[in-house]
Amino acid sequence: MKTCFGYIRVSTQKQGEGVSLVAQKDAITAYADRQGLSVIKWFEEKQTAAKGGRPIFNQMLGQLRRGRAQGVIIHKIDRSARNLRDWAMFSELPDLGIDVYVATESLDFTSRGGRLTADIQAVIAADYIRNLREETIKGLNGRLKQGLYPFRAPIGYLDNGKGQPKTPDPEKAPYIRQMFELYATGQYSLRSLRAEMNRRGLRNLAGRPLSLCGVETILSNPFYTGLIVISRTGQSYDGIHEPIVPASLFQRVQDLKAGRCGKKVTRHNHLYSGLFRCGLCGAPMSPELQKGNVYYRCQTPPCETKTVREDRLEAKILSALARLQLTPKQADALKSAWAEDHCEQEQAARRETISLQLASEESRFQRLTDLLIDGAIDQETFQQKKQALALSIKSHRENLAALPDPRQIQQDRMDFLELMKNLTTLHICATPMEKREIVENAFSNRTVVRRNIELKPQHWLQPSDSTQPVLSGTPYRDTSRTQPGISRLIKLLTKT
Repeated sequence: MKTCFGYIRVSTQKQGEGVSLVAQKDAITAYADRQGLSVIKWFEEKQTAAKGGRPIFNQMLGQLRRGRAQGVIIHKIDRSARNLRDWAMFSELPDLGIDVYVATESLDFTSRGGRLTADIQAVIAADYIRNLREETIKGLNGRLKQGLYPFRAPIGYLDNGKGQPKTPDPEKAPYIRQMFELYATGQYSLRSLRAEMNRRGLRNLAGRPLSLCGVETILSNPFYTGLIVISRTGQSYDGIHEPIVPASLFQRVQDLKAGRCGKKVTRHNHLYSGLFRCGLCGAPMSPELQKGNVYYRCQTPPCETKTVREDRLEAKILSALARLQLTPKQADALKSAWAEDHCEQEQAARRETISLQLASEESRFQRLTDLLIDGAIDQETFQQKKQALALSIKSHRENLAALPDPRQIQQDRMDFLELMKNLTTLHICATPMEKREIVENAFSNRTVVRRNIELKPQHWLQPSDSTQPVLSGTPYRDTSRTQPGISRLIKLLTKT
C-alpha cells in the first residue's frame, strides 16, 4: 500500500475550531480508502495560503523530498495554495517521483493535460484571492470613510457588530481616562503607570494585567480622542465613536512622551516630589528618606540651599493657604464685585479668539492637500502633519464647546468662594495626589532659599489687603460640577 501524507488547511484559528478541518480530513480519508492509499501522517495548518512561507506546508515539502512518504493527498487545490510561489513548489513534486492526489478532483498529475488543468485551477485560485483582497480593502476603506472602525475595539471600547460605532466600555473607559490624566501630571513613568493601573484593576482584552507595551500602545492611540489612524499606512479618519480622552489631554501626553514638556519625574511615595525648586540655583529639590523623615535637598554642591524637611513644607503650605482662605466678609465683598463685572464680554472675546485659531488651523488643513498634490511634501509627511492638525482642530473645537454661559460662570464663582472659606481643612483632608494638585495650582512659584520656603499664589489669587483679596477673573474653562468638595476645588483651581 502506497504511503502518503495528508495536508489540510484553514485560513484562521477560528475556522480551525469548527468543522472545516474535520470535513477535509474525512474527505481525504475516504479518498485514500477508495484508492488503496495509506495516510501515515497529517499536516494541519491554520494560516492563510495567500502568502508564502507557511511553516507546516514547508515542513511537509521538506519531508516529501527526503522520501518520508511516496505521495501527498490534498482536499482541493485552493486548500494547498492560493499564491503561485507555493504552487510552483508543489507542482514540482511529480518531477521528483512524488505522487500528488486531490480528494475532490480526478486529476492525473502524471499526464501533461492533468497538470495543465491543475495549473489553471491554481491560477484561478490566486486570482480569486487577489480579487477578494481588493474587495476586502475596498469595504474597509468604505467603513473608515464613514467614521467606523472595522477592526477589534481597543481596550476601553466595546464592539457592537458590523456597521456600528464602538462605544465606551462602562467598566474600562474611566480607567483609560485616568491613565492619560495620571501620565499628564508628569509624575509617572510608563513602568510606574503600568503598576498603578494594574493595581486599580485595568486589564487587557485577554483579561490579564497590562504589559509595558500595552500601556505604550494605549497612550499612543488617537482613537481615544475620536480620531482613527491606520498605523500601517498613516492615514487618518474622523471617527463617529464617542471620545474618551480630550484631544488637548492626548496632545499633552504625546508632548511628555516626546520630552517636549520638560523632564518627567517618576512618581515615588514622596508627597511634594517635583513641585519645589531651589530659589538660588533653580535646581529641583530632590526628596530623600532618612531615618523615617523625608528631606528635600538641592543637589547642586556649592549652593547654599541644603535641605528642608517635608513636615516643614507642609506647615508652610497650610500657613500660606490660611492666608488665602476667605472670611465671610471678604466673600460677600467679592460677590458684590463680580455682580458688576462684564463676563459676557470676556466670554465673547474668548470665543472669538478660539474661533480665529480654529479657522486658521482648518485653513492650514486645506492647504496641506494642495502641498501634497503639488509635490511639495511626500505622503509620509502629509499623513504626519494631517494627524497633528486633526488633533489640534479637535482640541480647539473642544475648547469652544466647553465655554460656559455667564450663568455657569457665576455658579462656578459662588462654589469657589464657598470652598475658599475652608481651604486649609480641605487640604488637610485631601489625598496625597489631591494635596499636590492644590499646591501646584494655587501657587505659581514654589521655591526654597537657604532654609526659607517661599510660596507665591497665582496672580488672580493674591490678596491685596486683609479685607479684600484680589480674585481677578476666576478661571472658568472646565464646567463640570459633578464632584463636590476637594475635587470641585481642584477643578476650579485648574481653570486658567
